[in-house]
Amino acid sequence: MSGVMSRFLSNATNRIDSKGRVSVPASFRSVLVERGIQELYCLQDFIFPAISIGGPDLLDRYERQIASVDPFSPEANRMSLLVHGGGVFMRLDAEGRLMVTDFIRDFAGISTEVTFVGRSDHFQLWQPQAFHEAQAAARAGRVPRPA
Repeated sequence: MSGVMSRFLSNATNRIDSKGRVSVPASFRSVLVERGIQELYCLQDFIFPAISIGGPDLLDRYERQIASVDPFSPEANRMSLLVHGGGVFMRLDAEGRLMVTDFIRDFAGISTEVTFVGRSDHFQLWQPQAFHEAQAAARAGRVPRPA
């Protein structure tokens, strides 16, 4: 998993077909195959209007974080609400397409197109304009200020 090719990088926008499916970019499918991921854990991002997608290891990472605090604490309760209540498992079909369900559409504001965004160990689904706006804001926040 430490190889360069086993990371989700770049972004691509694909159209949703008439049956509500979208083709996952070939480079992302290759990473899924390389990492042996067949079942996708999808959750509503904590910050952005996007759906984060990875393998079961993504869920494991969040559950380790929850387990590191008192299980009866408000923090653990809130985190579980987001991780478990805002997550589902999905699979790609035989042609590498993902069904764009209401879970995805409603949270991310997606209608006809999906922008796939690499995030190293997982990827995200965005409404295209929302992604471009968030990326521009992130870039503007990284511009060095004159001294």
